[in-house]
Amino acid sequence: MKKIYTAILLSAALFTFVSGQSDILIPVSTHNTDLIFKVGNDHRLYQVYYGPKLLQTPDSKRFPRPVHLAYVTSGTDNLFEPAVRITHNDGNPSLELNYVSHQTEKTDENVTNTHIRLKDPQHPVEVILHFKAFARENVMEQWVEIVHQEKKPVTVYNYASSLLHFDAPKYWLTQFHGDWAEEMKMQENELTSGIKILDSKLGARAHMYQTPVFFLSLNEKSGENSGELIAGTLGWSGNFRFLFEVDEKNSLRVISGINPFASEYLLQPGKSFVTPPFIFTYSAQGKGYASRNLHRWAMNYGIMDGKESRLTLLNNWETTYFDFNEEKLTALLDDTKKMGLDLFLLDDGWFANKYPRNNDRAGLGDWQENKTKLPNGVGFLVKEAEKRAVKFGIWIEPEMVNPKSELYETHPDWVLKLPNRPEHYFRNQLVLDLINPEVQDFVYNLVDGMLTRFPGLAFFKWDCNRMMTNTYSVYLKDRQSHVYVDYVNGLYRVLDRLRQKYPHVPMMLCSGGGGRVDYGAMRYFTEFWASDDTDPVERIYIQWGYSYFFPALSVCNHVTSWGKQSVKFRTDVAMMGKMGFDIQVNEFNEKELAFCQEAVKNYKRLSEVIWRGDLYRLVSPYEENRAVLMYVSPGKDKALLFSYTMNIRYGENFNNARLQGLDATRTYAVQEINQFPGTMSLYPTKRLYTGDYLMNVGLNVTSFQPLTSSVIEITAE
Repeated sequence: MKKIYTAILLSAALFTFVSGQSDILIPVSTHNTDLIFKVGNDHRLYQVYYGPKLLQTPDSKRFPRPVHLAYVTSGTDNLFEPAVRITHNDGNPSLELNYVSHQTEKTDENVTNTHIRLKDPQHPVEVILHFKAFARENVMEQWVEIVHQEKKPVTVYNYASSLLHFDAPKYWLTQFHGDWAEEMKMQENELTSGIKILDSKLGARAHMYQTPVFFLSLNEKSGENSGELIAGTLGWSGNFRFLFEVDEKNSLRVISGINPFASEYLLQPGKSFVTPPFIFTYSAQGKGYASRNLHRWAMNYGIMDGKESRLTLLNNWETTYFDFNEEKLTALLDDTKKMGLDLFLLDDGWFANKYPRNNDRAGLGDWQENKTKLPNGVGFLVKEAEKRAVKFGIWIEPEMVNPKSELYETHPDWVLKLPNRPEHYFRNQLVLDLINPEVQDFVYNLVDGMLTRFPGLAFFKWDCNRMMTNTYSVYLKDRQSHVYVDYVNGLYRVLDRLRQKYPHVPMMLCSGGGGRVDYGAMRYFTEFWASDDTDPVERIYIQWGYSYFFPALSVCNHVTSWGKQSVKFRTDVAMMGKMGFDIQVNEFNEKELAFCQEAVKNYKRLSEVIWRGDLYRLVSPYEENRAVLMYVSPGKDKALLFSYTMNIRYGENFNNARLQGLDATRTYAVQEINQFPGTMSLYPTKRLYTGDYLMNVGLNVTSFQPLTSSVIEITAE
């Protein structure tokens, strides 16, 4: 796929020129889905079908008279929200797009690209609709390219990545919202006449309140395994907007892309404005099928090194916070080895000397080792880790700065802030102006310099703890409406450079928790920190929400001291994703330590099932006082089931959980693992069941004790 906001000018030579024809059908297809466009008699492009794959594409005349424009413009005859809005350099605010040509090309046996070229008949403005179809995953991407050859710049006000049309009796929208430590709260509501918008205007930490994902159910509410719906998300790490408009005929338009709020863009002649991809999948079998499509796509195409293994780690944050020295950290390296983990991650507080980073009020931006805490530097710790046969990783927050720092004193012009108003702080910090190439070089050189000086450095946690406020770029001068777009563009330029030189260094994406979780960023990161809330009961809901759109190997879950639950319950919850620890290991008693060591062994032994298996959500915590889910290996020979009892009401009964995804004809051995020493087990020894029995009768996997859990290993005989 073309890089976001890379200048791309598609010439007419790439297309088969068919201007003047009508009734042309243009299908975009996967193994199970068709999205079909048709050129009308008026030479405009219409969407005429989106749904289950047709056994045979009908003749164009069999489709009803098209009414849904594929990419709605502004300023002519459109009465509803436009996908694109432009003012020409002569002040004319209208745009009309006629079909010119299209091209379809297969990049390999699985991926097909379709490009549809549209042009204004009165102005030299072109819009190219790009589609990438992933056949096996049944996922599509759509993005748009806008280019013009007018003599002076034009202003682009709206620039959606995608416009999809639906006709159904009813529409149900499932959205996910929250705040710090309460991410991914799920809500579902019926869409009625008018406009519903999910959006962000926060800039850097754009997903703090709304996560850029949704389900849209058609006809009726969709369940886990039933119902017709699409799942959609945007590959963009800044302000986004999903707009749902139900018109007077009960037709629905879904417009997805960058939020145009305060972001009109001055487009120079011959330059391309390329939007980020809208990523979507269709399901006639409920939310579970859609999420498995997205998981497969993400592992193959959407996440950095999605087919590779992940590292288990011990983080020091909740053990030491800012209060540590070499002696404490060396002891934590011993704990990392003792636990059987792969990596120790040094979190915030290791840097700055003039303004030491002893709290979050100073030092951010001064990326030299603090001589008091680390007299022998990071290199010493890397070598100490290597002596113990564990890896060493480190926390950075390169996009931010404390006013109390040498960096701010030297480069106050590198900060986003209004010139005539007081500075506004969030977490005592400001945002660096990543639009400025000098700042981009600074951020790149920070990471490159550390990897050059410490070649054994094996992991980065890249944080971003605040949104944009009082936003103004000295570098942009009179083009302030470009800030929100160009900031993300600048971030991607830095990450592109880093990945060209260091293509496989694992990096965790963090933004005060889940403030930046999207497939624009995940092209560069191997995983993300889901939330600073690590209370395991809350984490069940948070991780459940993320699991709809992101595969398990990308969702970081740590065992911490949040909550009063047992260490077994906390560990079992963390195991349903990419497990780590952030806890005082030296405070474990003998049984707790033995349990955690065994749990780490089990996790490593079974991690491929969790990371690459198909996820089946069996019982939702939104529906019962428990949660049950399972992962099934692609060959259906191995599965792992997690059951969490959160609360019990008097007289409450739990039915058997009916398993899914197994082979009905095979026999499976079932046994509980991760058993805490000295406790009773649901399945202490292997029991044999047919896949047919497990999926139709099910298993009793739920304890009747609050805040308890079980992990069941299922193996084909």
